[in-house]
Amino acid sequence: MSVHWPILRSLALSPRRIAVVDDRRSYRAIDILVGAMHVAAAIKAKCDTPTLGIMTPTSGAFPIIALAAWMLGKTIVPLNYLLKQDELQYVVDNCETDMIVTVQPMLDAIGYTPRVKTLLRLEDVGFTGVPDPIIPALAADDDLAVLLYTSGTSGRPKGVMLTHGNISANIEQILEAVAIRKTDVMLGVLPQFHSFGLTVLTLVPLTVGLKVVYTARFVPSKLVKLMREHGATVYVAIASMWSAMLTAKNADPEDFASLRLALSGGEPLPDATADRVKERFGVRINEGYGLTETAPVTNLCQPHHHKRHSVGPAMPRMVERIVDINTGIVLGPGEDGEIQMQGPNVMRGYYKLPEESAAAFTPDGFFKSGDIGRLDDDGFLYITGRLKEMLIIGGENVFPREIEEVLNAHESVAASGVIGISDPIRGELPMAFIELREGHTFDQGAISTWCRERLAGYKVPKEIRVLESLPKNATGKVVRRELKNMV
Repeated sequence: MSVHWPILRSLALSPRRIAVVDDRRSYRAIDILVGAMHVAAAIKAKCDTPTLGIMTPTSGAFPIIALAAWMLGKTIVPLNYLLKQDELQYVVDNCETDMIVTVQPMLDAIGYTPRVKTLLRLEDVGFTGVPDPIIPALAADDDLAVLLYTSGTSGRPKGVMLTHGNISANIEQILEAVAIRKTDVMLGVLPQFHSFGLTVLTLVPLTVGLKVVYTARFVPSKLVKLMREHGATVYVAIASMWSAMLTAKNADPEDFASLRLALSGGEPLPDATADRVKERFGVRINEGYGLTETAPVTNLCQPHHHKRHSVGPAMPRMVERIVDINTGIVLGPGEDGEIQMQGPNVMRGYYKLPEESAAAFTPDGFFKSGDIGRLDDDGFLYITGRLKEMLIIGGENVFPREIEEVLNAHESVAASGVIGISDPIRGELPMAFIELREGHTFDQGAISTWCRERLAGYKVPKEIRVLESLPKNATGKVVRRELKNMV
């Protein structure tokens, strides 16, 4: 099934309703629909590649561009504008697009213009008059809908190939599992280049036909104001955002009175955060789980079926199992092992990476999540750890090696090791241990500046410690678990 056809139908059936509200304006359904047709004409005139880059803040601009691309049969590539320039340029080059659609405030915010054949600013699109008629493309289930880039083991982003079938299946799974209504009002600030922000915060409300309220910057007091002003019934956030909501000084339970479904995903939810939100605002957070590779939602707790510390049962039509990380034997309830899953929402593979794609699946077709967890007798999943070295910082995936490569390039650093340390706001923060080169002294300020110039802000180590010798195994690899023991 085409992702865009149900959305187009929903927009056409109630053209005058308010579909989207963002920091700049409100969009009626007809505004989204007609706007997409205008943008499609501009894309068609200058884009020759099957992929199209999209770089916008969280707003109504994103669905307009995405719909335009899908109506033309193109694959969208949401670009992570939080990346450093060379990281973002790698994604642009790797996906082989010849066009990025953006807005001028986005370019002003990042401070540079990505290299691409055609940069289309929405400000340059003529949105007046009647757009040229267009017959939206039909997509087969296996046609590529989205390339979402996530960090790879080498530190280079990997393009996760999500088909129209994958995305459509996850939307259907969510709507079957959760009672989302047309009368709901959804609120969120998640970036739309993130799988959670794309599927849950953007495509689900557009498919259902409910109003969604966006704000591009996470400011807790503003979110509270928007919640009260619009009577939000569904709030979508990551755990660190819920932690930060507690800093809103004047917020009280009345601000959250309309909320019936509070969702948290993207990173583990600390007990302290869940308890304080419940105590202060009267809101019980429902934790979910998923991965970019699963489009993304695989599990979700709900108000009527909630278990503390659990991310809930599997989505409809998904099969989950726990396997021993050494033997691959399927384990029973209550036993910890790697979480593996199978379902219509699981990705096709990694773009132009056939070996990594094959390695991500078991011989019998289960996706290997790399996460550790256990199932209880009722099929509820509990996440207990991560098999991979990946850190999750404010919902973003970060690999130690990427940070270590930058540290090791500094003239005073002989070797480095990076681990994640717990943080009540961001979930995790990177912490670095270094060995100094002979004859050099330790200057944390200089090394931190070096990192800030070469890494996205959230990847810069919070703390850097000097060791005479890093703990290493027989092959010379830094043993990170021993670094963890030093904290």
